[in-house]
Amino acid sequence: MRLTIVSAVGDGLAPLLSMELSIVIPAYKEASKIRRDVQAAADFLIQAGIQGEIIVVDDGSDDDTAAQAQAAPIPSGVQRQVIRYQPNRGKGYAVRTGVLASSGEIVMFADSGLCVSFEYILWGMDLIRSGHCEIAHGSRKLHHSDIKLSQNFYRRMGSKFFHALMRLFGVPAEISDSQCGFKIYRGDVARELYQLCISEGFMFDVEILLRAIRRGYRVIEFPIRWHNDRDSRLHPIRMAARIFYELMIIRQALASDSAPRLKR
Repeated sequence: MRLTIVSAVGDGLAPLLSMELSIVIPAYKEASKIRRDVQAAADFLIQAGIQGEIIVVDDGSDDDTAAQAQAAPIPSGVQRQVIRYQPNRGKGYAVRTGVLASSGEIVMFADSGLCVSFEYILWGMDLIRSGHCEIAHGSRKLHHSDIKLSQNFYRRMGSKFFHALMRLFGVPAEISDSQCGFKIYRGDVARELYQLCISEGFMFDVEILLRAIRRGYRVIEFPIRWHNDRDSRLHPIRMAARIFYELMIIRQALASDSAPRLKR
């Protein structure tokens, strides 16, 4: 695998001694979106007065995703790191790469496309810093969540299937939305869990959640305002066989903790 760090600290800045927040954005063929993602993340950090870094992980794209991420104008007080590798490995691998490159006291990842405003990070950070949990998940399924553009019928049925399947594999009933791409972690917990993660595809969320529960880490969901991205690449019904296979490998890995890394 060929890996390139396009920018290690961004804009010629020396690394900050104390990093409050690391924002990881996994991206695959997101040249049309990633510039806006980086700018929105940087604006949030400045407006919130948070010392932070933005880590974009280009998951083997064959477009100019990495170049667009690097070209996005951001204020001088924000660190930026763009990591690019070939070939494409999967979303789980991309998030893992970004988390393990992070240094924040709090680490989060957000899907490209601004489905959730970065302002909601503050909610998760408050839950973690107040000692209520170690992991805070945004959820589209809670009573106070605000869905601005709903999914089509096909994807809603796929979501129901996926939700039922998660219960069979040990995801607690109180977790309403294991796949929402807006998750916030205490930094040391994130790096511990992702170091262990074997999943390189879409099921990494489930593996991380199950590993966290096994280690006694507390997970709390919070409501979000969510705008559906019709360009989402996860199709639960069409990918049902692959999802089931990955979940079986994860179950075996959790039982033995010695399984080989799961390929996408």
